[in-house]
Amino acid sequence: MRRILLSLALLLPLAAVAADNDIDKVNGSVRVDAGQHAGDVSSVNGSVHVGDRAVVQKASTVNGSVNLGAQARAGELGTVNGAIRLASGSQVDGKVEAVNGAITLAQGAQVNGHLSNVNGAITLDDAHVAGGLETVAGDVTVGAGSHVEGGILVDKPNNGWFHWGSERKPVIVIGPHAVVQGTLEFRREVVLKVSDSAQIGTVKGATVERFHGDAP
Repeated sequence: MRRILLSLALLLPLAAVAADNDIDKVNGSVRVDAGQHAGDVSSVNGSVHVGDRAVVQKASTVNGSVNLGAQARAGELGTVNGAIRLASGSQVDGKVEAVNGAITLAQGAQVNGHLSNVNGAITLDDAHVAGGLETVAGDVTVGAGSHVEGGILVDKPNNGWFHWGSERKPVIVIGPHAVVQGTLEFRREVVLKVSDSAQIGTVKGATVERFHGDAP
């Protein structure tokens, strides 16, 4: 997880000079209106809202959430201390990263890169992630009809990092007709529940509990 923390630390270089179509704000939220185009959109102590069908190069914040509207598109998304939400049909060409925040993908949302957090639930609802899922302390739900390429990694807590909640076992659910290609690797104890209609790759470090129906 060190690379996650490092890349997120570099998301908001406050001394940098913004390009003409970049939007930077401190102590306030940033909004890109529906259908508009922008470059790097960032905030400190505020959320970032990308409207429906809008396009941005990167959306990132510290102490705030990042919301990508329906049919919107971004190159990357990132936050520290906040949630990330991708609305239906939205797309991220690169990575999606959060520290201490949930990540939610609505129906038809797609992430072409790696999706990761440290703490907070990761939830896919008939969505697609092409670069794998990674967490330390978050629950993961690969909902019905979702597709994950690149496997799932649940890493162990780093020395000195994120000991809160580290005793609780993350719950990993692979829903009906979901597909997870690649290795499901668990470097700490988890509860792994897999639908009998789901398809998954090799499992390392956990025992599969099969379930019937819509949910465990």
